[in-house]
Amino acid sequence: MGSESDPSLLGTRPRTEVLRASAALAQVTHDLSPTGRTALGALAAYRWALGDGAVAPITGFRTEGCPTMPALTAEVDAAAVQWESTRKGTAAHDYLRGVHTALAWICGYTERRP
Repeated sequence: MGSESDPSLLGTRPRTEVLRASAALAQVTHDLSPTGRTALGALAAYRWALGDGAVAPITGFRTEGCPTMPALTAEVDAAAVQWESTRKGTAAHDYLRGVHTALAWICGYTERRP
C-alpha cells in the first residue's frame, strides 16, 4: 500500500481524498485544451496511485495494488525530469505537469492539488 503503516493512506493523503480528487478531474479530461491535457496526466497519476491496475504514467512501472511511497517518489522524480526537458505549450508538457502535480500532492510535497 501507499503507506506500510496505514493502508488507508496513499502517500501522505487519505485514500478517500485521492478518490474525490480523481472523480473531480474525470469531469474535465474530455477537453484537449492545456487544462484538459493537464487533467489527463493527473488522472493517470491518480489511477496508478489508487492501484487501479494501471501502469505508472511516466516509467510504466507496474505495481501490485497501490504503489509504495518510494515508488510514488520515483515517479514524481521521473515526471519532473521529463517535464523540465519538454517544450512548454506542448501536449506532452501539459500532461507531464498534471502527473507531477498530482503525485507531488499525494506524496505531500505540495498542498496544490490539480
